[in-house]
Parts: sequence; structure tokens; C-alpha cells
Amino acid sequence: MKKLYLSAWTLCTVLGVSAQEVVWQKDIKSSTQDFLSQITTTIDQQYLITGSSIQIKNESQTLNSQKQNNGYDFHLIKLNQQGNEAWEKYFSGNNHDYLSATVTTQDGGFLLAGTSYSGKGLDKKEDSKGGSDIWLIRINEFGDELWQKTLGTSSDEEARAVIQSTDLGFFVAGNVQSTSNGFGSKDVWITRLDKDGKELSQLILGGKGLDEVEKMIPTKDGGALLGIYSRSSEIRDAGSWVRTREEKSSGERSVSSTTISQMPKASSNFGEGDYWVIKLEKNGKVEWEKNFGGKGDDHIRTLALTANGYIIGGESRSERSGNKTVGIEEGTDLWIIALNERGDEQWQKSYNFKNRDILMGMSVIHSADTQSSKGILLGGYTQAEGRILENDETFWMLYLDGNGNEQWRKHVAGESRQKEERLSDLKLNRDGSIILAGTSAKELGKENWKIVKLGDKQVNDLIEKYDIKIYPNPVSDYAYVEIGFDFKEADIMLYDMSGRQLQNFKTKNKVTKINTQALVQGGYLVTIKTDNNKTANAKIIKK
Repeated sequence: MKKLYLSAWTLCTVLGVSAQEVVWQKDIKSSTQDFLSQITTTIDQQYLITGSSIQIKNESQTLNSQKQNNGYDFHLIKLNQQGNEAWEKYFSGNNHDYLSATVTTQDGGFLLAGTSYSGKGLDKKEDSKGGSDIWLIRINEFGDELWQKTLGTSSDEEARAVIQSTDLGFFVAGNVQSTSNGFGSKDVWITRLDKDGKELSQLILGGKGLDEVEKMIPTKDGGALLGIYSRSSEIRDAGSWVRTREEKSSGERSVSSTTISQMPKASSNFGEGDYWVIKLEKNGKVEWEKNFGGKGDDHIRTLALTANGYIIGGESRSERSGNKTVGIEEGTDLWIIALNERGDEQWQKSYNFKNRDILMGMSVIHSADTQSSKGILLGGYTQAEGRILENDETFWMLYLDGNGNEQWRKHVAGESRQKEERLSDLKLNRDGSIILAGTSAKELGKENWKIVKLGDKQVNDLIEKYDIKIYPNPVSDYAYVEIGFDFKEADIMLYDMSGRQLQNFKTKNKVTKINTQALVQGGYLVTIKTDNNKTANAKIIKK
């Protein structure tokens, strides 16, 4: 079993006036090569750390030996708002299973998406489709399984990204290799499901070569935006076609049908590797696609929504060429492009930290009314082109204004340098704090997970202040009450419009979940009172 320990990180700033405050830090120790995929921030500002681990059984563990296997398992650790472990879970097949992506659901739970080499057995309830498959598991906020599903064909599939759409269903994005229904050596495979895991449609996208999904985000209209690293040329005059696949479950008479669409790549690559961006409508159909690149290798990493479009970013080895209008300084540079909602370029910029710069996370800071974007926070790490004994990997943060102009940059370095230090994910919280998740090891094969929560004055000053926030509002089942000022303990009270008190409870958390399922349709008042004599009120609508 892994244990949580305090970790020591030092922080310094470049072109900044103040260092960050370490709110809390955790190390999750390991004696094997563990893979950290991401950190997911819940609606009530808790944190799910997800990745893949080999479980090591010892005398201090109570692990059921029947659930032990010799491969990698899905590994989850949930931390509360104070950074303390709430629970730890493993989901095991009888072979290797790698957890790739996680999304928090509106009810406070999660959908896990990973790549499975396992057949039916242990925690896996469905047979393999052949080769590697996509294994989905939906869990509640306590880590209890609600449902699971195996997606795949006789070819090899791998999970890469998952999002929840505005209709509470899901888009799952992955890759499929050399399928008879595909176009190249590796294609993009999108599956759309309802909230209960029923498949609604599938879409295969690709060109003549290799296309790999790197990121997917939900869009305002209920669709999805895909960021794909493409090494493919377009397929001319191929058109597109749709067919229906029928599946009969083992031991059942019922037959389910899934619509499979196939869409060849229509845009041409400019170089060795390009950014390929695809906008999907809420029904899973392609709305538009765009290609961005120079003559060299350009690798897209992340996407974010702005008030009137999108920001796409990654790293570039291309000089000015193709539709790339900015040059390169050294190694790989960061290349950021702003698009409007139709995918048309608004501006593009390049940034350099020397050597090999890798973008791992991006957050857009919006105005309170969400009508404008105030700035963009980037996070990643720089790696020496040739391995050296120390300081070969350094984490950085870069803040840009809404037009991409650099405002400041800061570095974060380990106080006790390990041989292997790498950032995996970065998230900006609504209160201006920042969560970093990465791996640290003295030697390859023994990676610890390192989680750090930072308070940054410069970032905090960018966040518009409030006393109380309630979301979603209107609400169906559960709402979240967020308190914007500092306190140690607060009372939250819910009243109907006649002044009758319906709920009253204490909290020490900035964000608290309240149950509104028993309320009838109409308006209610939420009041908070803190131990330092601050009060705030907000109206909530039950629909």
C-alpha cells in the first residue's frame, strides 16, 4: 500500500515579484514503476490522482489474494480539500490495465477510461473484444463502481481522453491500430455514450499515416473539441460512409445496434507532424477540421476554451513554414494558437525556455460574467536534449494576457534533486490556487507520485472575488456552495421563500455539496455564517 508523506519543494520566480506559497504537499511512495496519468479536480474542490501501478503485497496489506495479479492495475487516490487521503482504490484485470483518462461527473463521481489487455475476471466483468480494448468504469464519489463497459474490436484500441457533455452523456476518444474500417496505421476512434453507458454512435477518423489523440475538451454547445497529433496526409475523394453494427451479448437474446461513421482526413499536413483539430457536434458528427504546422515536427498537447473560441498548444520544431508564422529559438519551443469558434486562426505565438520545452497543462482565466478571457496560464517542464546528472528537468509556469503576450514566467525546482523529475498535470482552481502532479525518482523504475498545492499571489490577483457561489444553478439533484473568503468553520443554512429553515450544517471546506433532491420546484435562499462573523446570501432555483 502506498503511504502519503510530506515533500519539500522550493520555488523561485523569473520576471515575477513574489514566490508561491506551498499550501500542502504530498508524496505517494512507490517501489515500482508507477505511471501517473492525471489529476482531476472535483466540483467540490477535492482531487482524484489517477494512474497505473503494480500492487505489491506485503504483511501490512489486507489485499484479497484473489484480486492480486502480476500486471498493472487502475490506481486511484482521492485527496480532500486539505490534501489528506480520503480513499485509495485499485481496479484489476487478469493482465495489464493502464488508466489513461478520468473525468469528474456532475453528480460528484467519475468516469475512468483506460487501456485493457485483460479478459473477463477479477474486477473486469466483460470479455476482451480482441487485442487491447478500452475499459470504462463509472464510480461514485466514494470510489464504488456504478457500471463498467468494454469497448473494442478485433484490432488494438487504446483510451486517450474522456469528457462529460452537457446532456450528461460522454465522449470517449482513443486510437485504433490497423483496423479494416480505418485509414492508416493508427486512427482516431470516438465513442459517444449516454449517462448509463449505452453506446450511441462511433466515429473513425484518420489519414494515410498515423493519427494519435492527445486531448479532448467539452464545448459550450454540447459537442467536443479534439486535439490530434497527425503524421498523415489527406485522403482524396474518399467521401464518408455510415453503417450499423449489430452485437449480441453472450448468453442473451437481445441485439444492440451501434451506428459507426467513418470520416477520412480532408486537410493536408504541412510537415512531419502537425496539429490536427476537429470540432464535433453534440451528436458526434464532424462540424469542422483544421490543420496547423510547419515543415518540421509539431506536437499538439492541450486545449482550452476561451470566451469566444479555443486555445490550442504544444511544442514545435518547425521554422516559419506551412501556416506557422513564428520561428524557433532552441530545441523545441512552445507554440500556441488562438482560434475562433469556427476554427479560424486569431493569432499565434511562440515561447522558449531553452532545450526541450514540453507543455503539460493550460487554463484560461475568465471574467466573472464569462464574456471575456483575462489571460492564459501554461504549465510544463523543460528537459535537456542530452541527459545530464542534475537539473535536466525543470517545471515552469507561464502567464499570457488574452492576446498571447507574455506577462511573467516562474520556475519550480525540487529542493533535493532526483535523477528523474517530471510534471504530468497542472490544474488551476477557481480560488486561484494551483495543483501540480508529477513523478519523482532516484532511478528509473521507482517513480513516486508527487502532488503539490500552491497559492500564488499573482494568479490570485487575477481571479475575481466573490462572497458566495452556487452551482449548478438552477439545480436538479445536488448543488455546491462555494465560500469566497477565508474562514475556519462556517454554518450553511437553506431556507424556503417563506423563511422556514430546511437545512443547517457546519463545514470547514471552501466548497460543500448539498442535496436538493427532496425540494419542490421553486426558489430558495442559502445563507452562510462564518466563525469570523462574515455572512453572505445567495438564491438557488430548484428545477
